[in-house]
Amino acid sequence: MKKSKFASLFLASSLLVGILAGCGAGEEGSSSKGGDEIKIGVNLELSGPVASYGSSQNDGFNLAVEEINAAGGIDGKQIKLVTVDNKSDAAESTSAAIKLTSQDKVAAIIGPATSGNSVAQVQIANDSKTPMITPSGTSPTVTVADNGSVNEYAFRTSFIDPFQGTVAANFATNELKVKTAAVYSDNASDYAKGLAASFIKDFEAAGGTIVQKESYVAKDTDFRSTLTRIKGANPEFIFIPGYYEEVGLIVKQARELGITVPLMGADGWDSPTIVDLAGAEALNNTFVINHYSAEDPDGKAKEFADKFNDKYGKSPNSFNALGYDTVYLLKDAIERAGSTDGTKIKDALKATDNLDLVTGLYSVDENHHPVKSATILEFVDGKQVFNTKVNP
Repeated sequence: MKKSKFASLFLASSLLVGILAGCGAGEEGSSSKGGDEIKIGVNLELSGPVASYGSSQNDGFNLAVEEINAAGGIDGKQIKLVTVDNKSDAAESTSAAIKLTSQDKVAAIIGPATSGNSVAQVQIANDSKTPMITPSGTSPTVTVADNGSVNEYAFRTSFIDPFQGTVAANFATNELKVKTAAVYSDNASDYAKGLAASFIKDFEAAGGTIVQKESYVAKDTDFRSTLTRIKGANPEFIFIPGYYEEVGLIVKQARELGITVPLMGADGWDSPTIVDLAGAEALNNTFVINHYSAEDPDGKAKEFADKFNDKYGKSPNSFNALGYDTVYLLKDAIERAGSTDGTKIKDALKATDNLDLVTGLYSVDENHHPVKSATILEFVDGKQVFNTKVNP
């Protein structure tokens, strides 16, 4: 969506929130903490192009809430999730945030999953003083506005794009020992552009050479002509920041064209669907930066994997883990705040320091960026295998 459309949408949203501000979403005594429950809004991509992310996080949300409620809730109050499907669309995300804050009067919002849909919610969160936590919106623009100011009510559970780009550059240079690389990214995605810029900067700073930079458009299905140009540049490594729908086809077509070099991406690759799209064999010799691995030797990660498997009959992915952690992050903040007042929850979130979560120890810096480690996974015959962990 273009900036002008966002501006118009945000202006209209701001006016609506202003009109309804007297409702006081999240204030003490409001319906966000009425009776024996605390209402938490869920704004997720449950349908549309990236529904796999939202559905995975929703599973994590539900497991965490089930556990917390069974243990007595938060300060004796049961959590009630109020869920809205944003249909993987930025305008729908804004509408969902308006509904959750002005109509449902939730104490906080968890979601959306993607950076663009999270940015579309930020103004509503700030205007209504309703804390929001995106589990996986990795673009810095979610928490820091274009003018450099911090979006006071916006937080995230995941690390940010520049960190992922840096991790990829360091892995390519130090572990794979490559000297040349190509970058193939989605030219309309803030997520992909941020990762690409960070990778290029750090790879070149380490002495590497970018031999080819190419871009694609979301929902493209034929990438062969561009991949042929990349192959002609003879890179030793290709960095492909993007989402699984296109990446799966890119990987498949790259291997069909005889491109055998290592391919690498970030958390946008993390969906079981990528194996269906690319094929297990094509994904061999590809690497993913991620937030979590069920094979992580850390005890807390293993305990979560067992509980998730007991409930859903499958091994969790990073979006499941981030969803789960997001609920516990919010729970911790509400307990420390001693309140469901939005400002008090926001202040508690800002003060989070070394909270022990499934995806690692979690702290918040001055820009509301998490300080936490990243995991590198390798695809082996269609399965993600733990490779290593990288600290910030």
